[in-house]
Amino acid sequence: MKTAQFAKLYTQAGEALARAGWDAIPWQAYPRPRLERDSYLCLNGVWQFSANGGAEEKILVPFPPESLLSGGGRDMGIRPQLRYTRSFTLPDGFLRDRVILHFGAVDQVARVSLNGRSLGEHRGGYIPFSFDITEHLAPENTLTVEVTDDTTTFTLPYGKQSGKRGGMWYTPVSGIWQTVWLESVPAEYVRNLHVDTDAAGATIRAEGVSAGEVTVNAPEGAITVPLRDGMARVELPSPRLWSPEDPYLYTFTLRAGEDCVRSYFAMRTLSIETVDGLPRLCLNGRPYFFHGLLDQGYFSDGIFLPATPEGYTEDILAARKLGFNTLRKHIKIEPQRFYYDCDRLGMIVFQDMINNGKYAFLRDTALPTVGLKRRNDRRLNRDPDTRAAFLSTMEETVELLRDHPSICYWTIFNEGWGQFDSTAAYRRLRALDASRFIDTASGWFTPAESDVESLHVYFKPFKMPKKITRPVVLSEFGGYACSLAGHVFNPDHIYGYRVFSSREALETAIRDLYAREITPAIPRGLCAAIYTQLSDVEDETNGLLTYDRKVTKIGAVRL
Repeated sequence: MKTAQFAKLYTQAGEALARAGWDAIPWQAYPRPRLERDSYLCLNGVWQFSANGGAEEKILVPFPPESLLSGGGRDMGIRPQLRYTRSFTLPDGFLRDRVILHFGAVDQVARVSLNGRSLGEHRGGYIPFSFDITEHLAPENTLTVEVTDDTTTFTLPYGKQSGKRGGMWYTPVSGIWQTVWLESVPAEYVRNLHVDTDAAGATIRAEGVSAGEVTVNAPEGAITVPLRDGMARVELPSPRLWSPEDPYLYTFTLRAGEDCVRSYFAMRTLSIETVDGLPRLCLNGRPYFFHGLLDQGYFSDGIFLPATPEGYTEDILAARKLGFNTLRKHIKIEPQRFYYDCDRLGMIVFQDMINNGKYAFLRDTALPTVGLKRRNDRRLNRDPDTRAAFLSTMEETVELLRDHPSICYWTIFNEGWGQFDSTAAYRRLRALDASRFIDTASGWFTPAESDVESLHVYFKPFKMPKKITRPVVLSEFGGYACSLAGHVFNPDHIYGYRVFSSREALETAIRDLYAREITPAIPRGLCAAIYTQLSDVEDETNGLLTYDRKVTKIGAVRL
């Protein structure tokens, strides 16, 4: 199918960007809020682009070529070979000792060169990567990015992308889909930061530097401590705990030699406690009900990206207005601006890993839905390259996102897609992060080791398990569909689990669902419920927001 067959839906911000045309430089916001320095040169905007050896044309980076906002909405086919080029000069005073070129994400295999000299290759479509380009710089520079993306193989993580989109599978994206940018740094500079917190304070670890000082902005006033051997310890006499109700962030500045960076951390604890004889997920030592929405992170005009970073802010605030405190980020990793917004606005994130491996409807969806849930997964998805790619991306995901306090929960596998040796995967993830809840297998194929009992219920009433040994999480349910004329991507095919003809009928059904099945289950041990879903996505019209984000389908009631 070609994207031209479907409705061209723009968000309000997308309409404004489309009117600006090729003069726009989108996504200029600093892309890495957790490690920010003053040196920043955005390379988004117009690039030259060709696909599959065709004629050169313009493209608006960072939007993927399949998106409307990239300049038309192209069908790239199932094995696109893409070539991007653009020229740049460094502003006066920009160059210090080193210049680093950053890519937020490129799907899937990127080979980068500068002025005809190869910088290297990166594999995988969701993780940032960078190159030191200092030795390759010239007064006038030409940057070239060659990309291949084969949607017919399933070795690298691919999420909900499909060459045969439709239903619960979506238009595949390829190429550059996050910000491209430069920064200039001294010879010795902070390459990365990690912050570990406990009941008394925070330990800040800086990679690449040894000595310096850290100044933390606390409610009691500024606290300055030395950085020795790349580590600083900050004692906080009265820690202010982060929660959706009070998303307090401790900002700090780290100075080391000629480098200066800004960052933040938050104080909060996660634990599993027995309360009134039932296992409960606890935030800051108390049982907390994680009332959430499935969030796919797709947009009608940018596909993998909203038209502006504020699109994430608007989604989060819309969910909060409807009474939700949690978003399950479903099989997708977002730009770091999204997680920063969740940190500062107080939105908990249940973060999925990105699936790979082959999907089979009968094995992975149909039979488990009727109760045939195989337990032994050690022999599933046996290809060693596929397994290695999944585990490598899982480790990179934790390294990238572990310092965001909003992320409280990792999901490893979803509904059997690509699942293999899940107990070993759980142990590997637990070794990487001992601080968060881990859902080893969301939906079914439950392994021996998982922090939660994770259930998906769509086609029958939800009932609490008779025997509860782990906290119970209803990690997907609902999916009620309602299509609104003028806001539908594919009028010829609507996908949802129950269909309603009006917004009023939809709201009544959702209210009844919560009153009948969810609210009564909370005192019986239900710890979290994730309704499907935040917004419509292509054929799926089961969102609380339309795909173009122009209509909220239900009233702002506290569900």
